[in-house]
Amino acid sequence: MPTAHLQPMNGMPGSKLQTAKMPGHWLLARLGKRVLRPGGRAMTEAFLRDLGLNAGDDVVEFAPGLGLTARKVLEAGPHSYTGVERDAEAAAWCAGHLPEGANIHVRVGSADQTGLADGSASVIVGEAMLSMNSPVQKQRIMDEAYRILRPGGRYAIHELLIVPDDLPAVIKEDMESALSAAIHVGARPLTRREWCDHLKQSGFKIIQVSTAPMNLLQPARLVADEGVWRTIRFMKNVLTDHDARRRVLTMRRTFQKYRSHLRAVSVIARK
Repeated sequence: MPTAHLQPMNGMPGSKLQTAKMPGHWLLARLGKRVLRPGGRAMTEAFLRDLGLNAGDDVVEFAPGLGLTARKVLEAGPHSYTGVERDAEAAAWCAGHLPEGANIHVRVGSADQTGLADGSASVIVGEAMLSMNSPVQKQRIMDEAYRILRPGGRYAIHELLIVPDDLPAVIKEDMESALSAAIHVGARPLTRREWCDHLKQSGFKIIQVSTAPMNLLQPARLVADEGVWRTIRFMKNVLTDHDARRRVLTMRRTFQKYRSHLRAVSVIARK
């Protein structure tokens, strides 16, 4: 399986795709948005603090994408960092935007079959990726996380949350369909109980659960995540690209339509 030090790509991941067919997260990235997590920068930074990363940790990240969380992880000075990214272009982009180091690697691979050794990680992080997988695949990824963690290891996820736990199935199905159509990626968020049940089924003990509004495309969240100048640049790019603007507005309308039932969740679990 290909491992570290992939050559960085000149373009953003997915940049060769037509705007109408591009997955929503890569479209937003192409337009200048860098924070693509449902709970925003604040939720990512909060669970990284709560993980208590230290110099003895061997960290694995599933689907590191643009590498923003990876860079935050590296600020804590762990013993090693390994990103496992299914998309070769995204893996190359991430590798090209991380500092060089003997213990810093990005490899092309699937989160459910990483190729990493049993007990090789003390911390695993995964954000905004389980929500895009089927229930069976979610469980396989969590099982893989359990396998490669050593005893006492921590697994942190940051995903889309459905509220309340007893939301009628017909509304959940409508929301999944609308989200999938808007972002051009299958979206299968879960309730708090369902996320925790999946983790427990893999053998994890739930340590902490936190929730936040899912305001990915709201002005206040844009500024909080990107800063004023990057937000202005993002908005300018949206306004001047007709096809992209149409898709971004569709995503925003969909998020707004289901705002009472859609949030962000982070869960820290222990092996």
